[in-house]
Amino acid sequence: MSDSIGTGFNRAQRMMLTLAAFVLVIAGIKSATEILIPFLLALFIAIVVYPLLVWLRGKGVPTILAILFILFLIISLGFLVGVMVGSSLTDFSSNLPAYQKGLTDKTRDLLQWFDSLGLEISDQTFIESVNPGAAMRLTSSLLTGMGSLVGDTFIILVVVVFMLLEAATFGDKLGKVFHSTSPEVDRFRIFIDNINRYMVIKTWISLGTGVIVSTFLSILGVDYALLWGLLAFMLNYIPNIGSILAAIPPVLLALIQIGSGTSIIVAMGFLAINTTIGNFIEPRVMGKGLGLSTLVVFLSLLFWGWVLGPVGMILSVPLTMSMKIALLSFDETVWLSTLLDSSTAQK
Repeated sequence: MSDSIGTGFNRAQRMMLTLAAFVLVIAGIKSATEILIPFLLALFIAIVVYPLLVWLRGKGVPTILAILFILFLIISLGFLVGVMVGSSLTDFSSNLPAYQKGLTDKTRDLLQWFDSLGLEISDQTFIESVNPGAAMRLTSSLLTGMGSLVGDTFIILVVVVFMLLEAATFGDKLGKVFHSTSPEVDRFRIFIDNINRYMVIKTWISLGTGVIVSTFLSILGVDYALLWGLLAFMLNYIPNIGSILAAIPPVLLALIQIGSGTSIIVAMGFLAINTTIGNFIEPRVMGKGLGLSTLVVFLSLLFWGWVLGPVGMILSVPLTMSMKIALLSFDETVWLSTLLDSSTAQK
């Protein structure tokens, strides 16, 4: 009875109302993906480049000039990536049917080898069940989905500019709304600092992963090495699962293009790269308390991919991590953050 006094609802009713509100919010997000996807990408870019803005302002560069320099840097990097990867993506997409046929042929060779060992497996049933071309199709759709955002580049850049302009003065505005030493201001600043730290460090680590993967595949002579490096960079935002997804297309392509020996070397190389970065370098740089459990990572990948499409898959962990850090910033919701944490899950 005490739960219902003063609120009009008991605990169960409040939980049902919260769940209903959550469903309505997700339905609204899904129906507004065309607007939200450019906004989320702009927010992602703004968070990553904000430390550069702070550094330039600290060196005495006016805010407008600093933002124009950052904008020029973003456009230059985007143009460079487009030139280096655009033709590879087009070529890979046009050759996709040939690669799928090659995978099917390799699968049939494997089944013949099983037959020679006395293991009889139906060719058609096995191929339909395993579907060896699914990984290639998923890769193509993911990269094409990201490439389709080129038409929104102008909108994204404009939003980034306004976000950086707002970020330069938002702290002062927040101090006027709340007292500068109030708990709300401290919590908000901690939340923003943690989000910024996570995104910047993760971006640098992902960039390093992409460069190493591209160099490694170029040495082995695997086609579209830059494309696979870009894929490794994007999917590295998804811990545990992302490294596996990024490895599948180049491993299969090496099998078709060169042979099983090189394919095994590629697989071992990806394992070594991601084990070193994921288990040694990243935990040391990130520190404790910023990890998600493997189950949460997988569920967030499915959920945000369903809500926002290919872009949602790339941003799934940053979005979920933002929710986790937000929950961690308030005493009332620390327990929810604990449920998402990886260190607790491993104990």
